[in-house]
Amino acid sequence: MHVILLERIAKLGQMGDVVRVKNGFARNFLLPRNKALRATEGNKKQFEGQRVTLEARNLELKTEAQAVADKVDGQTFIIIRQAGETGQLYGSVSTRDIAEAITAGGVSVNRNQVVLSTPIKSLGLHVLPVQMHAEVQASVTVNVARSNEEAERQAKGEELNDREEVSMDDLGLEIGAALAASNGSLGDR
Repeated sequence: MHVILLERIAKLGQMGDVVRVKNGFARNFLLPRNKALRATEGNKKQFEGQRVTLEARNLELKTEAQAVADKVDGQTFIIIRQAGETGQLYGSVSTRDIAEAITAGGVSVNRNQVVLSTPIKSLGLHVLPVQMHAEVQASVTVNVARSNEEAERQAKGEELNDREEVSMDDLGLEIGAALAASNGSLGDR
């Protein structure tokens, strides 16, 4: 299906571009959210008549988004979760959790604006992009920790995961001793 874009859409095109998209993408996403119009002759004429107002509205939204992005950019938000000794979370941190933490910090952010390819499943500092507008992006740091004290230590750069350090030599001796003990017991039969 050919559509006329009413705003810039990443990896698709700029405002006013006529692009070919899959029917489902147009019907389920672009058209209901007023991001595009079907590319008919009547809609092309209608778009050209509204182009100036659409560009002005887009510029206004971009300016507002830039102001919000300047407030959020570079900030750190703490999310407290339960985790095992190795730093693996018992659950995960999703876009909804991150959006709630940012909103609690004083800036209203929708979970659809948080860009997260896979859920966060480990403790630590995670830098994530937040898409405020099609052309405006901010970067936030999410500090996932077991407690506020642990979050402060992580922010200072301490490694908190309790991992048992075992060298290959130690493993070799333990396995060799276990094999020797089992071979000796087999010879007694």
